[in-house]
Amino acid sequence: MTDLDTLERDLLAQVSAASDEAALDAVRVAALGKKGSVSDLLKTLGAMTPEERKERGPLINGLRDRVQGAVTARKTALAEAALEARLASERVDVTLPVREAPEVRGRIHPISQVIDEITAIFADMGFAVAEGPDIETDELNFTALNFPPGHPAREMHDTFFLAPDRDGKRKVLRTHTSPVQIRTMRAQTPPIRVIIPGRTYRHDSDQTHTPMFHQVEGLVIDKAANIANLKWVLEEFCKAFFEVEGVKMRFRPSFFPFTEPSAEVDIQCSRKGGEIRFGEGDDWLEILGCGMVHPNVLRNCGLDPDAVQGFAFGVGIDRIAMLKYGMPDLRPFFEADVRWLDHYGFRPLDVPSLVGGLTG
Repeated sequence: MTDLDTLERDLLAQVSAASDEAALDAVRVAALGKKGSVSDLLKTLGAMTPEERKERGPLINGLRDRVQGAVTARKTALAEAALEARLASERVDVTLPVREAPEVRGRIHPISQVIDEITAIFADMGFAVAEGPDIETDELNFTALNFPPGHPAREMHDTFFLAPDRDGKRKVLRTHTSPVQIRTMRAQTPPIRVIIPGRTYRHDSDQTHTPMFHQVEGLVIDKAANIANLKWVLEEFCKAFFEVEGVKMRFRPSFFPFTEPSAEVDIQCSRKGGEIRFGEGDDWLEILGCGMVHPNVLRNCGLDPDAVQGFAFGVGIDRIAMLKYGMPDLRPFFEADVRWLDHYGFRPLDVPSLVGGLTG
């Protein structure tokens, strides 16, 4: 084997063994650079005789071309391998489902959904929506609603009181949305027909109670509002909300400072199989409180109880949401768990209506 064959064998082996472009370039410079082994051989051609140059020239040039070709081929192979490795590490699994758009992926909280459902139902009966502040005066939250001075609801263990102001008066986080009834009756003249959804606050926390919860109250004031009207309104609401053709209701005498007479309302249900169904069965479930507005409340709002009368009712929004949609615990409502919201939430474009359906 000649010296050229040995050199070619060694150079091609080094090219094949180059693991990256830097190592390959080092081999190229050592062979074909200005001081490379092949370049040194090419320089010797000038000192040869014409016969020697004719014999050695093609051999040395052939060596140069083969080494250059091997370097180029190896460089291409290394680039392809690097690309394959990058594609393997950065590849996208096209078999995954397409991600939903934000307006489809998002969810409406059940509380917001139920408030919209309630609003749609009562709007169909001619009710407007009234709102008021979460922080109320003692006068609007208690006194104007006929709560006596020693009533338990006025105590610290039931109500969140704020620090006294400059006059020594303490405001409260409203314990019900009833103060908005007072604000409405003082600001408007009868006839009045409103519902009042909103947040309320009480010292209570367990599986079915939280310190902050949601309530909706209804108020009707005119010359002839009566118990029969109240019963019809509540029946229509329960049928529409629970989406049943009919529901039996039972009115039990009760007591609230702001209504007289007052009643607790039970509705017909079935508890078979551990599931509550409305509009069927032989059981009863308490669902709301109601009554005729107390004459003292009317007087506190500047209305004459001999000229007008009215009725009011109140129901826990969180409670009826749990009943309708089968949610066993109230506390997750306010824990901001996206997994819970994805399970119980509603699509943003499924707006409840009596025509299209409350729940789509």
